[in-house]
Amino acid sequence: MTDDTATPDDDDSGADVGHDLDAERTTAPMSDYSSRAVLVGALVALVGAAIAFGIPLLAVGV
Repeated sequence: MTDDTATPDDDDSGADVGHDLDAERTTAPMSDYSSRAVLVGALVALVGAAIAFGIPLLAVGV
């Protein structure tokens, strides 16, 4: 019985769709971001918190 889980080194699994295989791997926390991106994220978080807590409070009548 053969081991079907291992793929040959020259076999591409299709994970390279839209990706540069020669580029160094990076993840979102490692990527550069601007002060504007931080501000937009904070505003989105504040609006989300206002919706998450404000609507139930208005529904209860507080």
